[in-house]
Amino acid sequence: MIPALRHVSRHLVRWSPWAKLWLTLSIDLVALPLCAFVAVALGPGGITQAVAIPLWMYALAGLFTLALLALADLYRTVVRFIDRGSVAKTCMTLVGAAVLMYLASDAFPETEALSSALVIYWFVALTYVIVSRLLARAVIEATIKRRHGPRRKTLIYGAGEAGVQLARTMSISSDYEPVCFIDDAPALQGRIVAGLRVQPPSKLQHLVDRHRVDQIVVAIPSASGAQRRQLIEPLERLGVPVKALPSLTELVDGEVSLADIREINESDLLGREPVPCDPQLFARNLRGKSVMVTGAGGSIGSELCRQILSQQPAKLVLFDHSEFALYTIEQELRHASDEAGSAVELLAVLGSVLNEALLRSVMQEHGVQTVYHAAAYKHVPIVEANVRQGVMNNVFGTQAVARAARDSRVETCVLISTDKAVRPTNVMGASKRIAELVFQGAAASTGAAGAPSSTVYSMVRFGNVLGSSGSVVPLFKRQIKAGGPITITHPDIIRYFMLIPEAAQLVIQAGAMAQGGEVFVLDMGEPVRIADLARTMLHLMGLTECHEGQPDGDIAIRYVGLRPGEKLFEELLIGDNVQPSDHPRIMRARERHIEPLLLEKMLGSLRAACEKQDHDQGDDAVMRQVRNLVPEYTRPEHAPVVSRPMPLAVLREPSGG
Repeated sequence: MIPALRHVSRHLVRWSPWAKLWLTLSIDLVALPLCAFVAVALGPGGITQAVAIPLWMYALAGLFTLALLALADLYRTVVRFIDRGSVAKTCMTLVGAAVLMYLASDAFPETEALSSALVIYWFVALTYVIVSRLLARAVIEATIKRRHGPRRKTLIYGAGEAGVQLARTMSISSDYEPVCFIDDAPALQGRIVAGLRVQPPSKLQHLVDRHRVDQIVVAIPSASGAQRRQLIEPLERLGVPVKALPSLTELVDGEVSLADIREINESDLLGREPVPCDPQLFARNLRGKSVMVTGAGGSIGSELCRQILSQQPAKLVLFDHSEFALYTIEQELRHASDEAGSAVELLAVLGSVLNEALLRSVMQEHGVQTVYHAAAYKHVPIVEANVRQGVMNNVFGTQAVARAARDSRVETCVLISTDKAVRPTNVMGASKRIAELVFQGAAASTGAAGAPSSTVYSMVRFGNVLGSSGSVVPLFKRQIKAGGPITITHPDIIRYFMLIPEAAQLVIQAGAMAQGGEVFVLDMGEPVRIADLARTMLHLMGLTECHEGQPDGDIAIRYVGLRPGEKLFEELLIGDNVQPSDHPRIMRARERHIEPLLLEKMLGSLRAACEKQDHDQGDDAVMRQVRNLVPEYTRPEHAPVVSRPMPLAVLREPSGG
């Protein structure tokens, strides 16, 4: 841009909208009559006839055209955002102007020379209007971009509809500059799309270096979880931040904007495609029923509430001991309910699951038919340091829920368990295993005694959920933003992972299949090495690991040792007695249980130990009773070394013999 034009454009950008409008009208008032003159000069009569026509006729033609453009609201269109609709509207308006001017020529014979050139006038006027606006837009955009400084050079992976929309939006942005497309479709490679050349994935490193790319945006919203993970893997090594557009289910309106660009999230890292819900199974225990969730403000409990609300229960009871957590989820659900025009009755109850009388009162008063017990102390080191409180809450809170459900004739009662309950090496896992025994005992005593209560008890066991309050992903993000280091307990530690919404949906469907006393195990897929997860997050943020071989790296990974009660891997099954269910991702297991009468005596001894006043002796007494109830409980240093757990897929395969 030449200096004089740059100086003028800087002033124009700062003008008010009304000033810009009057400037546009003034220019058009001069240019449109000139277009009429050019049209006649290009016609059969040539320049001679054009000069012979009075100037007032050209002025009248320009005024007439300008008035029609104004009536069509084309002067209200913001120059920077002219689109195909504006161009089409301009074309039709000028056609209308030409037709009306032709009809008017019958009343004014002196306009005959001008009317003979109306087709040419339409073309000349259209060219002027469109070109002038595009030129003005280019000048304004160049000025704005120069004023905001250098833009982030962006390589767009995916030259489909979403990628094209994103490139067009970036081209008028003051923050981003699209430099090229990458696409694996041979038919597109080498071609120009939205003004950018499409290159094959094999040239990724060359293009990043050549264009000095600041970021890569994966613009393939239709890709499945596994496909998205495959796309992201080769991008990790390029040393530039990688971002993505949401999935098609998130892009509901189909329009792509710069606001849609997001950081690579948990679902991209996991690379798994959630199995769609079975609608009948999903709604069986929810639709039109009174449902209660304990621990409603927690990571799993709150997602359960969201999923339950979507199935239109008659009533949803939120039960939690944290006032803030309860307030937060209640406000979120009320807003969602109001937005959807839902008639679900929401009730927030503040209380502890250890208060059996309160639980019973709430269940009976609100006619609760389905209970999801998600309330628990779950952070391993905290429970390890607070043995009695952890056992009281996780074990006797579960017992209170089971008893209240039985006395209130609840139809279905589902315990949310954890993979840490399998051969536990920590107090939290052992307490959750005892909680499972409590539910197994409740199921057995109900059936054996022939009690009038028809409550169906079941347990759902799964591993870590990405994005929860205790998940490593939010922790790693905070550590990376703080400049590191990333802290990992052990280089070989591995964990099963699942997304929170998928886990909640599977919990609901598992509970709907229960017949009484089963342990449902969710298929978590392949376990993930935590160190690999951390390195992937680093690379996708455009950072490098700092270590002995690369001392100039950005972020260090520090191994701090296993925490108290932590083990290298988690399992999902105690034995191998696993059977398929009606859902492909849910297994049904029958595991060791304790006879109800004996269990009651053992729980009594455990409660007495928990209530001892002496702290040190009390903890020792509690752990003795825990070992009696869970003989497979072993301290981590004594646990057998296993290189990796066996996937459920292997256990499901029929034997070759």
